[in-house]
Amino acid sequence: MNYPKPEFDTDLVRRLDRNGPRYTSYPTADRFVEAFGDVAYMTWAARRNIGGVQRPLALYVHLPFCRDVCYYCACNKIVTRDATKAARYLEYLGREIGLQGALFRDDPRVSQMHWGGGTPTYYDPRALGALFARLAGHFEFAARGEYSIEVDPRTVDAEAIHALREMGFNRVSFGVQDFDPNVQIAIHRLQSEEQTRAAVEAARRAGFESVNVDLIYGLPKQTPVSFGDTLTHVLAVRPDRIALYNYAHLPTLFRPQRRILERDLPSPETKLGIFGSAVKQIGLAGYAYIGMDHFALPEDALAVAQRQGRLHRNFQGYSACAEADLVGLGISAIGAVGPTYSQNHRSLEDYYDALERGKLPIMRGIELTTDDLMRRAAIQALMCHFALSKESIEIAYLVDFDGYFATELEELREFERLGLIAMKDDWITVSAKGRMLIRNICMVFDRYLRHDREVRRYSRVI
Repeated sequence: MNYPKPEFDTDLVRRLDRNGPRYTSYPTADRFVEAFGDVAYMTWAARRNIGGVQRPLALYVHLPFCRDVCYYCACNKIVTRDATKAARYLEYLGREIGLQGALFRDDPRVSQMHWGGGTPTYYDPRALGALFARLAGHFEFAARGEYSIEVDPRTVDAEAIHALREMGFNRVSFGVQDFDPNVQIAIHRLQSEEQTRAAVEAARRAGFESVNVDLIYGLPKQTPVSFGDTLTHVLAVRPDRIALYNYAHLPTLFRPQRRILERDLPSPETKLGIFGSAVKQIGLAGYAYIGMDHFALPEDALAVAQRQGRLHRNFQGYSACAEADLVGLGISAIGAVGPTYSQNHRSLEDYYDALERGKLPIMRGIELTTDDLMRRAAIQALMCHFALSKESIEIAYLVDFDGYFATELEELREFERLGLIAMKDDWITVSAKGRMLIRNICMVFDRYLRHDREVRRYSRVI
């Protein structure tokens, strides 16, 4: 299926910009409850293939350590240069891998894996290779799976990048954020263009199938001109994918952000201008808009999957792989097995304590209701394909769509009047103008937000 290029309507975006979830899950993680623990998780792991459904596994591995703090960062991270502390974490992570592997020994097929952080390349290639081998000892990796790792270009050389490819990784994501020296000083992340270019070129030579570059707009000292220059340099190396994230300044929640001076942040109007100009510049360079903050070259697997209707979204972002049960490994990692979500403990102390007692380190989770599953299916279709078939929901869940979602359809009429969507008898289709505001459209189907209009916990849509 081909979609029109997104249209950036500045006035409309300004009018509708609000706080809202990113919908890497539905319900969102803030709805998880502590009543869901390791016993519930193990029960669902044992039942996941009942009824003949044979879904592969996806793995997420969280490696939280960083040598230096980036002031903008909102990830669960541990900043230290104490190598023994980081080595100890791998020991406990190995225990969790053993516990999780035992649950899935009857069907250990893995089609997707992502290592995030923190900075996974905090560790040297030998330690990372040992971790990969440990996972391979418990799980069976598909020959054509997606295996990705986040890399800080400042922590690797060409030899290390080749080592990652030899381990089995075939996709790599490089953090860049911004090349402007004034911005880099303001966010405490000094990274030259030469370092990044060398890392990307090394990944190409090593045979990585897809190279992604992460950028952030809305950082201190940024201007439309300076960020345009950053994009020009990024586009020159032609990454397969570009992720363009919105900086959410929440210093009360994330201590490092308190070191960012609010007077240095671009005004809302300037930030909107930076984003709008970036979307146009990336589009003119030939990238397809996948959704949310992701762009890909037309021949990249994500763009192909979207055209073929195979794209889906989970805690690892957009994926071209078949839908899988997700196993989260490491502190704060989130998993999704059957109709459930689960999240590990956020602190090392609690994580280690559970594993020392031989227990899975699950802190909280949720078992989805039929209503949750229905709404998740609707949100997933809109986020990935910008179209929702009413009939698909009716057949899967034995409901009358128009009757069940009467309140939502009435609310969507305003979006239709604004030209963001088209509603016909059997389909809800997002327009080119509506694609940039897909989160707003999806929020209409969020029953939890309907009961809880306080959404300050989320980042802004734009």
